[in-house]
Amino acid sequence: MNYRHAYHAGNHADVLKHVVLARVIEHLKQKEAPFRFYDAHGGIGRYDLGGVEAEKTFEWREGVGRLFSTDGAPLPLSGEAEALLAPWRTCVAAMNEEGGLKQYPGSPEIARLMLRPVDRLRLNELHPVDYETLLKAYAHDGRTALSRLDALVFLKSQLPPPERRGLVLIDPPYEKTDEAERALRMLSEGLKRFATGVFLLWFPVTGDGLDRHILNRVRDMPVKHLWVSLNVRKPMPDGGLAGSGVVVINPPWKLGGELEVLAHTLAERLSQGEPRYEIKNAAP
Repeated sequence: MNYRHAYHAGNHADVLKHVVLARVIEHLKQKEAPFRFYDAHGGIGRYDLGGVEAEKTFEWREGVGRLFSTDGAPLPLSGEAEALLAPWRTCVAAMNEEGGLKQYPGSPEIARLMLRPVDRLRLNELHPVDYETLLKAYAHDGRTALSRLDALVFLKSQLPPPERRGLVLIDPPYEKTDEAERALRMLSEGLKRFATGVFLLWFPVTGDGLDRHILNRVRDMPVKHLWVSLNVRKPMPDGGLAGSGVVVINPPWKLGGELEVLAHTLAERLSQGEPRYEIKNAAP
């Protein structure tokens, strides 16, 4: 209950997570049928990069700040990577229409901006203060419903979607010792209810082996998946957040190739020394 993402919004881990999210949404929109987006850990949705929290860490400068200048102008990547980055860039630009780089979109805002009128958003946030902020920001959107539940309870109550098409984001802060197991359980329980859904599971890389534990557990699940990880520096025990990754369950076709292009280029751009990326595809 103490975690507040406002301190970390827009950092290198957010960039990777949200670029993957935007690519998956783009793929889901290629079919006319509507779908539902579920965010189990919604946060506040929109983040002030000039706020007290962000200015205590300035983590965004080594993330979104490597891809946009402070006046809001894009700092382009090369070739194909820039075209693949476009949906995420459009969301960031939409948050900063008055100029400068002052706001950063969380996953609820990226979904709100990218989803179509026929699609639906279901946002959940347990932290009482953050929930009230999320409620004020999104209650007016007729496509959106909000809840303040334990994330596992939220997913159990929501799946499967009536449309039978959906995207589920699981990205806890991993502050508590049992959060990795809870996240894996959420994924497992979600798949029992919605086996054909697309699930995104975000994980940190901190040098303690947690990322490998999560990936080993996912490998044992009888589902098609891929995962991408991006380290901006060499992971070391007690060395903080050196990188992050995203597992994609039931990945859209061509997503793996897109992430190969993006991860390679982002690793170079976001590097803090010894960058590294990995992408793996696996079938059940």
